[in-house]
Amino acid sequence: MSTQPSAAVKTERLLNLVICLLYTRMPMSKAKIREVVPQYGATASEEAFDRMFERDKDELRDLGIPLVTEPLDAFFDDEPGYRIDRREYALPELSFAADELAVLGLASRAWAQASLAGPAAQALRKLKASGVERDDASLIGIEPRVRTAEPAFEKAKKAVLERIPVTFTYRAPGSGEGTTRHVQPWGIASWHGRWYLTGFDTDRGAPRVFRLGRIEGEVATAGKPAAYDVPVDHQPRAMISTMVVERDPQPADLRVRVGAGHSLRRRAVNVDDIDETWSRVRIDFTDTEAFADEISSFGPDVVVEDPAELRDSVIRRLTGALDPLPVIEEANK
Repeated sequence: MSTQPSAAVKTERLLNLVICLLYTRMPMSKAKIREVVPQYGATASEEAFDRMFERDKDELRDLGIPLVTEPLDAFFDDEPGYRIDRREYALPELSFAADELAVLGLASRAWAQASLAGPAAQALRKLKASGVERDDASLIGIEPRVRTAEPAFEKAKKAVLERIPVTFTYRAPGSGEGTTRHVQPWGIASWHGRWYLTGFDTDRGAPRVFRLGRIEGEVATAGKPAAYDVPVDHQPRAMISTMVVERDPQPADLRVRVGAGHSLRRRAVNVDDIDETWSRVRIDFTDTEAFADEISSFGPDVVVEDPAELRDSVIRRLTGALDPLPVIEEANK
């Protein structure tokens, strides 16, 4: 007996049926299909095969696969045969505009470290085989935000599931100052595209919400499993929606090198050319730390002029990126 989940068994059966009907030159009889497709041959009776095959035919057609029914013999139409019209099944010649190619490249980078990394890479390989090349040149400085989890996600999730107290360094949303927090995790949820941890802050003696992207370094355990009880009526998303306050948009003035920072320019409120090398870009933002992450990815091509809080956050990131260099140089001596 197969140990595969029923959905996987069904998917494999449909795939085998498509392969069988796609590569036959002549219509194939039901008897031959049952002989060729292993899952059909394993059915208990002819009636069971008929029911399964009829369901599969309907499902393939619902999926848009052009399953054609034709007579097996031109002179006798008493027994139908089946095949897939390869001309209808095949993709037409594909072509993409420059912006669309940039989006394809961005999508591949967005899923590079996520659960869809494999399927995304496979899709891009198929496009490349068809002569479609993604546009990487237009993606410099663009940092995709579609991720399965933040770096702190796995340990935070484990703490939630096992009810283990944790401690971590948390950057305040306004100042960016890091403080040590001791928390009894209650739940994890995604809200407005970001992951949040809910729990009880033992230092403050009150429930709190923490954005996982603001946790610095490791999430360390600070107790044993089942050390506390989670409120029975706790709803993570409801708690997040009431406790997370989105800041009003505020302007930032940036100096952006000509030919760079395209994603910033597209979102800008105003763009003025300073000289042949630099432009001044005014852009609205709501999250200082998230925006500092984006700006830092452009390196020397983007300089923050105002506000000071944003400039300091970018400087802190760039300085932190340089810190390991002396260690590396010492090791290479």
